[in-house]
Formats: sequence, structure tokens, C-alpha cells
Amino acid sequence: QVQLVESGGGLVQAGGSLRLSCAASGRTLSNYAMAWFRQAPGKEREFAAAIGRSALNRRYADSVKGRFTISRDNAKNTVYLQMNSLKPEDTAVYYCAAGMKPLGIGVREYEYWGQGTQVTVSS
Repeated sequence: QVQLVESGGGLVQAGGSLRLSCAASGRTLSNYAMAWFRQAPGKEREFAAAIGRSALNRRYADSVKGRFTISRDNAKNTVYLQMNSLKPEDTAVYYCAAGMKPLGIGVREYEYWGQGTQVTVSS
């Protein structure tokens, strides 16, 4: 079992930045591919960014490409999502996920999920 806990969400003005963290416990994070998803009110959960086990490979949704950066520190068992140039449409609950398939973009490709952290971007 892997337990994931997200942090770093909050309220920010459009154009601002936030860095989300996802701390893992239970098993070594380096065994898993990791991803960030997000879910806005009334919408389905959608893929934002993914990173392979060694951090050499990354994948982004078109909507966040060039603005968001996913990274990981396996020594700290933590994954990050740096979000810059935030827009009101980035408002959502952001979820961290762990799975065996590298760079998957589907919700069903990840076995473990955190509880989420709210990000609100005001215009």
C-alpha cells in the first residue's frame, strides 16, 4: 500500500504561481510512476502531468504545457507540481496518483490516490 498526501494548494491571483507537493509513505516512491490529475466542479477528473520512475520522462496535458512542471525527489519520497502563469480555468482539486504504468493519462491507470488539495485562481 502507498499513502499519498497532497499539500500546497490555496488561493492565488491569475498570473501567480503555486507549488504542490505529494508526500508518499508505506512504500518507496521510486517504484512507481507518478502523476497529477485535477477535477473542477461538475467536471470529470482530468490528467495534468506525469513523470516516470527515474524522472527522465515527463508528459503534460496540452492545457498546462509550458506552465506546469512535474518533478520528483525519490530520496524524499515526494513529487511536486510547479504551477506558473495560473489561470482561472486552472481552479480545481488537484490529486496525486501512483501507478505501475509510466506516463499514463487515464484515471484507471493509477492504483493509489491522495485526498486532493484545492487550488483556486481568481481573475
